[in-house]
Amino acid sequence: MEFWLHILILIAIYTIAANSLNLIAGYAGLLSVAHAAYVGSGAYVSAILMMKLGVPFGITLFCAVLIAAALAYLSGLPALRVHDDYFVLATFALQVIATSVLTNWVELTGGPMGIAGIPQPKLLPISTGPYWTMLLLCWFIAGGVLLILNRLVHSPYGRVLRAIREDEVFAQALGKDVTRTKIITMVIGSGFAAVAGSLYAVYMTYIDPSSFTIQESIFLLSIVIVGGAGNLWGSTLGAIVLVTLPELLRFIGLPSAVAAGIRQVIYGGLLVVMMVWRPQGMIGEFDFRRG
Repeated sequence: MEFWLHILILIAIYTIAANSLNLIAGYAGLLSVAHAAYVGSGAYVSAILMMKLGVPFGITLFCAVLIAAALAYLSGLPALRVHDDYFVLATFALQVIATSVLTNWVELTGGPMGIAGIPQPKLLPISTGPYWTMLLLCWFIAGGVLLILNRLVHSPYGRVLRAIREDEVFAQALGKDVTRTKIITMVIGSGFAAVAGSLYAVYMTYIDPSSFTIQESIFLLSIVIVGGAGNLWGSTLGAIVLVTLPELLRFIGLPSAVAAGIRQVIYGGLLVVMMVWRPQGMIGEFDFRRG
């Protein structure tokens, strides 16, 4: 039972992270490979505030969103001056810088050793066990994030995002402030990524830089591509598939080192299949080959 609760909690966390990336990559067409950096910023802000200052989780969550949004704004200004492949390279550089900071700022982040013993929030006056508590918390927040994102993408702002994704020059010709809209999208998406990072930190009770590397960014992008870019339900479905499928390898009894390699094969194989035969993903609306 605890195994399946663990899977459901991870699905909720990755649903938030993937949909926040879908807003940036799927709806705005900004192919970012630095999303794990913003997830990591949320995780570390919450962990540091809770461990070193004793701040309650609700306040740390709010602070994590603000700091991630501020970082996205500052990093987005130079990154958005370039386009297409150069934007991907710029976000790759941002991800490398973020990983380096988390690894080398030992006094604050704990360096490669990370931060252990992060307390889990207590929601109910009665004890329900850590799995049920986190399940309720993660899915409650995931539902709220999906509701907010759904309202955003179906608003006039969402229509501007689609216009930028399909033809940026045409959107500018219509009088839309493309750069401002992109920055707002980066800020919103990164803020929600920090929410996922905060939940990850309090659920796992331990974080280190290896959880927020370029591989994690690619994994989040894989969820968006496989599930379907430009569709919130696509990212949710992608999170269910890509989180659940590798975990089922545990039932085969493979050594952890072998299972880790097979996970990468599964991710890569699904990406190849989708980009060749179904580039818009399972239920997506955007084909990255046209982007």
